[in-house]
Parts: sequence; C-alpha cells; structure tokens
Amino acid sequence: MAASSLAPSSDMYRTSLTAASRPDFDGFYAANVNPITAQIRAYVGDLAEAEDLVAEAFCRALGRWRTISAYDNPAVWVRRVAWNLATSRLRRRAVLRRLLLRQRPAHVEGPRPDRIDLEQALAELKERHRKAVVLYYLADMTTAEIAEQEGVAETTVRSWLTRGRAALAERLRIDEPEERQ
Repeated sequence: MAASSLAPSSDMYRTSLTAASRPDFDGFYAANVNPITAQIRAYVGDLAEAEDLVAEAFCRALGRWRTISAYDNPAVWVRRVAWNLATSRLRRRAVLRRLLLRQRPAHVEGPRPDRIDLEQALAELKERHRKAVVLYYLADMTTAEIAEQEGVAETTVRSWLTRGRAALAERLRIDEPEERQ
C-alpha cells in the first residue's frame, strides 16, 4: 500500500485553519511544546501527564488559532490553559484522596481461610452458576428478580442455583481425618 493512501483524508480532520495559517501553527507548536511540557511536568511531577495536559492545551489553541495567533505571545495562552488543566486535575485528585481517606475503615482484617476457600470455589464455577449464587446469596435477590435481570425463565435460575450449590459443595467438601486404629 502506498504511503499516500495511509494519510488521512483532508475531510476527516476539518479545522477552521487556512492553508497559510497551518504552517504558522506547526512552527509555533514545534517551538513551544518542549518548554511548556517541561514547565507543566515540574508542576504535576509526571511526564506522561504533562504531555497529555500540554497536548490538550495545544488542541484548544489549534481550534482558536485565528484569534490566538494575533496575541503578542500565543505561548502564554497555551501555557495558561495547560496550567489551568493541571491545577484542575490536581484539585480533583486531592478531593478524591480526601474522600477516600474518610471512607476507609480504620482497620479491616484480612479474609479468613474459609472466605478464601469460598472465593476460590466460586471462581471455579461456570459463570452463570456463579452469578446466580452470588446474586441469590450475597445480593439477596429472589429467583424471580434474577430471572428478570438475566432475561431467562425462573426455572432456569433455580437450575443454575442447584448446580452451583452442588459444585460448591463438592469443592468445599471437608474431608474428615481418618481415625487412628
């Protein structure tokens, strides 16, 4: 396949840029992307995140290039947009962190061995049997509610539960130690 056929068609990426202003933006981008990215990286502490933020700022500038190109220093506008995006992201992250700290229980014990055995046994069940058992016993749904959610007959759900219970009983069977004689 020729390289020219791999290029996107011009109507795929319509912008308000004229042919004369596109090279102007390309040169502006090339001259400013690295310094702005370095500044934003120093602010957020992560190169990949800084690159994403700066890319978003340049995309916004591209859409408004006719106006922004008339500014004394368009890089100031792009830097401000990237900085504002970074500040917003850092604030959202801080709010989320505070929320998670408030929501975290003071102390949670690890799962008991019987819980680990149950989770492992559930993982080994067929998906529909596992789902029926979980919805019935853990979500406290009736067989009618499960049937409605899954779009099957209630008898099908009862069959899944029966087979799921049987498979769980087999997997969770506790063998009694043999008596010594």
